[in-house]
Amino acid sequence: MGPTPMGIRGGIDVTKLLWEPSAERIAEANMTRFTAFLNERHGMALDSYAALHRWSVDDIPAFWAAAWEFLEIQASVPYEAVVGDLTRFPGASWFPGARLNFAENLLRYRDDRTAFIFVGETATPRRMTYAELYSVVSRVAGALRAAGVHPGDRVAGYMPNMIETAVGMLATTAIGGVWSSCATDIGPAAAADRLGQIAPKVLFAVDGYR
Repeated sequence: MGPTPMGIRGGIDVTKLLWEPSAERIAEANMTRFTAFLNERHGMALDSYAALHRWSVDDIPAFWAAAWEFLEIQASVPYEAVVGDLTRFPGASWFPGARLNFAENLLRYRDDRTAFIFVGETATPRRMTYAELYSVVSRVAGALRAAGVHPGDRVAGYMPNMIETAVGMLATTAIGGVWSSCATDIGPAAAADRLGQIAPKVLFAVDGYR
């Protein structure tokens, strides 16, 4: 047998595109919106993904400062610099001085758009809107405060992949707590050994899973 032609692997031409997004999908993509934002707000002339990528590599601080602005990151204290020392990698310090809350940024939307879609093994699919998510997270956060959870306290979840698990995490983060979790497919002894190391003040758990 002769040598395999360049681009051919196992009889498949890997240089041939298997799928390409339509013009409509490209126009609606967040990357397209970000590029337009840079061109309009910062007077740039980026005309392709390759140009955007090249700029992101050539001017790393400017790229990430623009990304922070485009994503409308909410912070109680602004950052002092985008990055501390780019010559340290790994080890560079990003956005030093900034203080923000993870849950506040995720819960900024409070409308009827879909936040979660849950499909269980035997359950009817469920949807939760951003407005519903904000409401239930607020109630759970209030319950955690009433239970004595303060910033820095640990809260744990022994739960499967479901909406309520994410709600517990968001409620914990919203009040400054530290969330940890493990899946219910490990046994009770293993879960107790793992979660016991962090001494959670509150434990979310289920009585079974499918």
